[in-house]
Amino acid sequence: MTKRIKRMIWHIFIALAGGYVLLAALLFVFQGKLVYRPTAKHVATPMQHEHPMDYEDVWLEASDGVKLHGWFLPVESSKGTVLMFHGNGGNVSHRLETIAIFHDLGYNAMIIDYRGYGRSEGSPGEHGTYRDAEAAWKYLISERKLDPKRIVIFGRSLGSAVAAWLAVEKQSAGLILESAFTSIPDMGAELYKFLPVRLLARIKYDTFGRIKQVRCPLLIIHSPDDEIIPYHHGQKLFAAANEPKRFLEISGGHNDGFMRSGKTYTGCLAEFLESAISSSAGDD
Repeated sequence: MTKRIKRMIWHIFIALAGGYVLLAALLFVFQGKLVYRPTAKHVATPMQHEHPMDYEDVWLEASDGVKLHGWFLPVESSKGTVLMFHGNGGNVSHRLETIAIFHDLGYNAMIIDYRGYGRSEGSPGEHGTYRDAEAAWKYLISERKLDPKRIVIFGRSLGSAVAAWLAVEKQSAGLILESAFTSIPDMGAELYKFLPVRLLARIKYDTFGRIKQVRCPLLIIHSPDDEIIPYHHGQKLFAAANEPKRFLEISGGHNDGFMRSGKTYTGCLAEFLESAISSSAGDD
C-alpha cells in the first residue's frame, strides 16, 4: 500500500470520525428541539368543538414564576375531575377530542400548556414541565378546592412522563398513562442505534423508574400499531407497576388510536374512572 493511499484512508477516517463527533454534539445540544414541538396559535376553543363545551381560561404561575395558560371545563354534577397532560406537539387546542371524551363521561377536565406552548410563557424543559404540572395540581386543590381523592391524572405520550412524576409527588385517585415511553434515553437508543444516546441524553423523563413508586390505581393504554412509541414500552411499564393496575390494548396509530378504538376505549375509561374515584373516596 503506497503512502498516498494510506494518507487518503487516514483522511477518510478522520472525516468520518469528525462527522460522528459533530453529529453526537448536535444531538447533545439540540435534543430539546427533538423532544419538544410546541406551537403558539390555537386552532379552536372548546366552544368551537362539534359539541360545544363551556370552559374557563385559567392562568397559573409555576414555582419559578413562569406564567402558564390552561383550560378548565366544568361539568354540572361532575363525578370527579381529570387533570390532563398532552404530548410533545401542538398545544391544548389540539386536544379537543380527548377533552370531549372526559366531558361526555361526566367529569370536569383541566388541561394546561407547558411553558413555551400555546399562550404559556417561557421555554420547555424537563424540570420546567414538572413545575407546570405541580402548578396545575395546586390550582385544583387550592383555588378550586377540589378533593384530591376525586382527581385522576391523565397523560398521553410525553404527558405520560409528566403525569407519572406528579402521581409520585401527589396522592390522587388514579393515574392513566396512554402511549407512554419508559424514558427518553430508551427511545433515543432505539432511534439512533449508532450513537451513545444514553451518555448524551440531558432530558430523561424516567417513567420506568417512577412507575414503581406509583401507589394509586393505574391504567396503561397502548396500541401495537403505535408507530412512534413502540408497544413494548407500555408492556414494560405495566410489568413494573404496582397493583391495582389494568392494561388496555387499543388499535390504531399514535395520534388516532383513542378515536379508532371507539367504545373499547371510552368504556374502559368510564369503568376505570368510576372505580378509582369510588375506591379513593371510600378510604375516608
